[in-house]
Amino acid sequence: MVATGRGASEGVLIHDAEALERFAKVDVLIVDKTGTLTEGKPTLTDAEPAEGFDEAELLSLAAALERGSEHPLAEAIVAGAEDKNAPKQDSSDFEAITGKGVTGTVAGRQIALGNAALMQDLGVDMGAFADRAKTLQAEGKTAMFVAADGKPAGLIAVADQIKETTPDAICALHDLGLCIIMATGDAKATAEAVGQTLEIDEIHAEVSAEGKNALVKKRKGEGLSVAMAGDGVNDAPALGEADVGIAMGTGADVAVESAGITLVKGDLGGIVRARRLAEATMRNIRQNLFFAFIYNSAGVPLAAGILYPFFGILLSPIVAAAAMSLSSVSVIANALRLRGTKL
Repeated sequence: MVATGRGASEGVLIHDAEALERFAKVDVLIVDKTGTLTEGKPTLTDAEPAEGFDEAELLSLAAALERGSEHPLAEAIVAGAEDKNAPKQDSSDFEAITGKGVTGTVAGRQIALGNAALMQDLGVDMGAFADRAKTLQAEGKTAMFVAADGKPAGLIAVADQIKETTPDAICALHDLGLCIIMATGDAKATAEAVGQTLEIDEIHAEVSAEGKNALVKKRKGEGLSVAMAGDGVNDAPALGEADVGIAMGTGADVAVESAGITLVKGDLGGIVRARRLAEATMRNIRQNLFFAFIYNSAGVPLAAGILYPFFGILLSPIVAAAAMSLSSVSVIANALRLRGTKL
């Protein structure tokens, strides 16, 4: 593993030289949203109970389901319920439904928490909250429906702030010639709100782990070189499939192990530095190959005495050895210029 940049503050780890070489050729960067573009630390912003429920009961039921989960959205709901002193309850028969939500039993009641697709599967009519959910999603929030015993219990929303460094990083990556695609499991309206704010080139919402992997394969099938950046367990397959996987060091271990590049602090600006370093390194390698070719194509014939038949000049072996040594010195000196590369 090779650390890059001027000291640990740069926070970029290159796991192998091949990853750096491939990254210089990348055309498309696919990024996850939560924890990659955003802080990955969402907070509870809204809790709107249905008729027959109050806020404390709504949060108590939702937190009971999410208490055993390590997902950032679950942690936000639990923390929000505790901040509002909602009664603490436990759940049983917990089931996570990929890309839709969770279900379980709380105090003998069948509780479901998730998106509109989950509610539709369960036959719960959340029409009364549909418009409100769209409004919250347009604000960049993640809206989740809560149902109890097959009836609406309310609506909960959390928000995850965009990292301060993300807008500048996206702009710099565009300047470096990369097409930026966002693939997230969030609802379409939420994803579009974030994507439009950051001027993302292409937005894919409500995408599962398999969907992200398929998106990487599709772009590779189009003849493009693809990099994938993410931080979660569900990003690991796509990270492994991409030509270059980029993991947030603040994310899941499995994501880091699947990637060729790790951003220690989870700062997207690290991708900009890695791209610049990759391009500078490949440019430097080409220059060194040129130097080596010139020295050898000229030096070897001279050392062999090619001038003697015409001019009677025969180089001393010492001069030939010095020329070859100078070739190595030139290559090393040129390589050391990378230390001064502006990242």
